[in-house]
Amino acid sequence: MAAVGTWSFSHSAVERMRRMLLDGQNATDVVETAMAEVEDDVDTGRHIVGRGGFPNFKGVVECDAAIMEGVPGRFGAVAALKGIAQPCCVARKVMDRSPHSLLVGEGAESFAQEQGFISEPNKNMLSDHSATAYQEFLEKNKTVKDGHDTLGLIALDLSGNITVGVSTSGAPFKSPGRVGDSPLPGCGLYADHTVGAAAATGDGDKIMCYCPSFHVVQLMRQGLSPNEACHAVLADIKRRISGDKCFEIGLISLNIKGEVGAASSVAFPYTFWKQGMDSVKELVINQPK
Repeated sequence: MAAVGTWSFSHSAVERMRRMLLDGQNATDVVETAMAEVEDDVDTGRHIVGRGGFPNFKGVVECDAAIMEGVPGRFGAVAALKGIAQPCCVARKVMDRSPHSLLVGEGAESFAQEQGFISEPNKNMLSDHSATAYQEFLEKNKTVKDGHDTLGLIALDLSGNITVGVSTSGAPFKSPGRVGDSPLPGCGLYADHTVGAAAATGDGDKIMCYCPSFHVVQLMRQGLSPNEACHAVLADIKRRISGDKCFEIGLISLNIKGEVGAASSVAFPYTFWKQGMDSVKELVINQPK
């Protein structure tokens, strides 16, 4: 059993996953539950996730989320979803109950309502922090310099099932309808129950061009450790950029042995736990010297 999450603010989610995994719960329920708690917390919205996340340039919060099991064909995602504070839960319903794998915009919201979710007014999706930041953007063209990006969580349960989930409200003040890498399989996340799983965070418009999560899992299939696979994918991206400064990207991975890995082009804290550890641990990689 093991769990891993992107950024320091995933600590509470990984702790939640630790407790659920030790209770014998399955990886998908673990990821969905832990993700939903962070998504619906207005304080973590400033990290660009769920309720309290930053709106698009018209002032509307639009969320992307996805969940993928290692079992072939088990994937669900939503994008540009309005009014739902726990988009990962809707993504789970897409995976379980829809003939489709990805629903967007009004279609995603209508599906959510059909599944019993209540669409909230946009003002409920904003926090004092994000509303103030949006006002400063309108009046002073001030951009957001703090915060992080996608919350990515991976869980490996006692039965060997592995699931990965991602959630984000996307780039602050983005164009309406903009979708990054997060809800796209192979880009923002990927899982294979015979190998492991990976998730990405960072500049989604760039990340989606490289399918890094799929690449990490394929390298693990070839025998690389999670850490080796993440670093190899980052090195490959840097080579393909031809020497230019690399865009922001962080990668986490977990294999079916419970081994964890990560790589990043920026200072990147991530949290993890695996069977035998007493508590969740945080590591920071690529810190400036």
